[in-house]
Amino acid sequence: MTGGLLSQLVLPLCLFIIMLGMGLTLAPGDFTRIFRFPRPALAGLGGQMLLLPLVGFALAAWLMPTPALAIGLVLLAACPGGVTSNMVTYMARGDLALSVTLTAVSSLLAVISIPLLVGLAFQVFGGGYQSVRVPAAQMMISLMLMTLLPIALGMWVRTRSEKLARWLEPKISLFGMLFLGALILGVLVREGDQVVTGLMDSGVAIILLNVIMMALGLGSALLLRLDSAQSTSIMLETGIQNSTLAMLIATSFLQDDELAVPAALYSLVMYVTATVVVVMRRRSTRLTRAAAEQGA
Repeated sequence: MTGGLLSQLVLPLCLFIIMLGMGLTLAPGDFTRIFRFPRPALAGLGGQMLLLPLVGFALAAWLMPTPALAIGLVLLAACPGGVTSNMVTYMARGDLALSVTLTAVSSLLAVISIPLLVGLAFQVFGGGYQSVRVPAAQMMISLMLMTLLPIALGMWVRTRSEKLARWLEPKISLFGMLFLGALILGVLVREGDQVVTGLMDSGVAIILLNVIMMALGLGSALLLRLDSAQSTSIMLETGIQNSTLAMLIATSFLQDDELAVPAALYSLVMYVTATVVVVMRRRSTRLTRAAAEQGA
């Protein structure tokens, strides 16, 4: 199998399947919930669509030593949470409905925001860096075919047979986790020297992006006086990115594995911090429940 066939057909097809699995978990109400509960939804979307790109650009300009790593970090920051954030929110006993709504709406907006932010990153950080630059319109069309179309198809399957959707979704989720692992491994193998260098050069920026965004997400939720479950969802949605999508855009659209290095490294970091949140939240809810039972 040639590298071109892998990047142009196999990888996009795998993303299509993963996004189909996401669609199997969604219903039309997930998109309209933002109008019924605007305060928490707008807080989460503001963090994802505004604060995250701003922090990504700032850290890229401040800490990233090469144009490729800077552009790769902005690409990562432009990507929505994806199904991983929903899974972690569920494990952390956050507001799953809010998490799903934020993922669904941000995935729609990302079709426009990703090409624009990546194009801006090339203008700001590109300099003499040589890479294949996909026109914004072409990237928007490709993202629609690889994300919005399978999401709509998955939602249609769910409306036709919820039993089939429930049977398919965990299998596709497992496929997505295995695929992400294989994708990270592939980047590590192909860009071994660059990954080691990238870890040394950009590790601080990647960790800061994750920690800062989780702190900003939690802080904004507390300022709005949202409950603990909603605050957890917003914190995770702003701290967990769809690194699979970022790596596929880097390797398939932009045809540059080096741009995928920040996303690969971020995947490792975000799972560590997400695990900490899950452990703390489960312990907190368990103590709260025990206190309530004793009080009763």
